[in-house]
Amino acid sequence: MLPTCASCFPGGQYVVQPAERVFIIRNMSVAHDAPMSTRSAHVSKRPSRAGRDARAPVAAGAASAAPALVPAVERAVRLVDHLAGLRRPQPLAELAKALGLPKSSLHGLLNTLVALGLATRSERGEYALGPKPVQWAGAFGQQSGVVAAFDAAAAELPALREETIMLAVLDGAEVLYLACRPGTRALAVNFRVGGRFPANCTSSGKAMLATLPVERVRKLFGGAALVRLTRHSTGSVTALLRQLGESRAQGYAVDDEETAEGMHCFGAPVFAAGRDEAVAAVAVSLIKASTSARRRDEVVTAIRQLAARVSQRLGA
Repeated sequence: MLPTCASCFPGGQYVVQPAERVFIIRNMSVAHDAPMSTRSAHVSKRPSRAGRDARAPVAAGAASAAPALVPAVERAVRLVDHLAGLRRPQPLAELAKALGLPKSSLHGLLNTLVALGLATRSERGEYALGPKPVQWAGAFGQQSGVVAAFDAAAAELPALREETIMLAVLDGAEVLYLACRPGTRALAVNFRVGGRFPANCTSSGKAMLATLPVERVRKLFGGAALVRLTRHSTGSVTALLRQLGESRAQGYAVDDEETAEGMHCFGAPVFAAGRDEAVAAVAVSLIKASTSARRRDEVVTAIRQLAARVSQRLGA
């Protein structure tokens, strides 16, 4: 059986594509409990005017629960994040409906973003993400210590040279990919820098979740059923916690056809100085049917070595 084709996109879309079908799952709400300062540009929906007016004033000297957001900046970031998650350009009316913003103010925001290269406008009046974020992504990669550590450590392990390896961080209940080094072996899974997948489905996500307290994991996913990308995906928090216990015991996590059928992935946590919780995770993806038990064991050992070397470069 050929492996399913899966792709991850910015903005919370996961595309799982079997032979003749495409499923797009839009993540409607993402918590922000990421254990490191590197965060995506996703911003939760702005509260209603009634909700803002009902907030109690903060007592003098008391620390607020969350930093105050500049409304104009928050709306602009939310718009850019929405454009990043689109599968096709959208006209003004659709954008206004999706974001719950007046057309007049949204039109002004879009004109500004187009002028700055953050958005594009077609002759048909449809909007899409512009080229400017690509420059920012490159700058982030150059400035990020964890990405630099990953790039350096990955070059030192010949056992992983033929395989596709990824670096991800935890962003709420999702993993966010910061780096991906394609291997020489063809894969049916398309991992993209800036892309996302449900953390409960991926080996990198489970590797990081396994380092969190159980109550943090429960709070992260709530009482709702977990997002499932294949029939093998974990469907409940109880089952996920069992998997996390196994991951802690063996030092790595497994994605056994949970992100895409036919794929076998292994992930290991990355730590930084003074941190008991993982700040990132590295993972490798294999085609299950063509991977021998011996090769699987070699790759598991290598991905754990990669995690250890990245952690060492971060001072752990």
